[in-house]
Amino acid sequence: MTIEQAYNDFLGSINNVYEKREAENITDWIFENVTNLKRLERNADKNVELNFAQEEKLKKYLEEIKNHKPVQYVLQEAWFYKKKFFVNEHVLIPRPETEELVNWIVNDTQTSEHENHPRKLQILDIGTGSGCIAISINKELKHANVFAIDVSDDALKVAQRNANNLDANINFSRINFLDKKEWESLNMFDIIVSNPPYIPKVEKEKLAKNVTDFEPGIALFVPDNDPFIFYKKISVFAKSHLKTDGKIYVEVHEDYAKKIKDIFEESGFISVIKSDIYGKERMVSAVNPVT
Repeated sequence: MTIEQAYNDFLGSINNVYEKREAENITDWIFENVTNLKRLERNADKNVELNFAQEEKLKKYLEEIKNHKPVQYVLQEAWFYKKKFFVNEHVLIPRPETEELVNWIVNDTQTSEHENHPRKLQILDIGTGSGCIAISINKELKHANVFAIDVSDDALKVAQRNANNLDANINFSRINFLDKKEWESLNMFDIIVSNPPYIPKVEKEKLAKNVTDFEPGIALFVPDNDPFIFYKKISVFAKSHLKTDGKIYVEVHEDYAKKIKDIFEESGFISVIKSDIYGKERMVSAVNPVT
């Protein structure tokens, strides 16, 4: 079977599962992975024959895609901040809005370093998952020691694999952040960043099947009776572990940014909300003021 025939068959098989543009993007991603050819390269010679191993791989991928398995999990790869990360069902698939959070930190910090002499910043990523935030920061900010924690051993294995693949130096630790007793092993930090679980369980029915059936619930959902639990804990933690003039950066639910801002301000921080490129209030920063 030629690449062109296989492509058209694959796309036709998932067109009733995904919208046209998404189906085309998924099919392009799958075929680039299987053939190691970019779209333009494939179009240049559509009559290239697939070998048996490639055809078998496509059959396997097709069944998984038709069952709503995210293409990132099918291929075990996701792009974040211009780098390819390994992902599986133990970690969230990195999102574009999280790239914006990283970019905010990098821009703020590089501006500060330009104004002052560079110093070795101590940065903590809470709930690191795939390690995409910690690793991206480590690659962008050379004057930083980056620490990353997660409650999941499986997630930390993924994060360490990504750090190894991308030649990043991250200090990983397994810590249940909701247990204050485990904070004793952590030092003082200049920056605390987190994309914590923040979706109330009552909203689960609103989410797409490919999210609820495959992405780890522990990294997505919080109790309906305490949806801001992680932000409250971060606020308390920062009172004893954030240096003076240090900053907190968090990703938030678009409906609750003002509430998260209030939580930090009630603890004495100076807080601001930042919208993403779509105008949604998805990020909050808080500064530990000089007294």
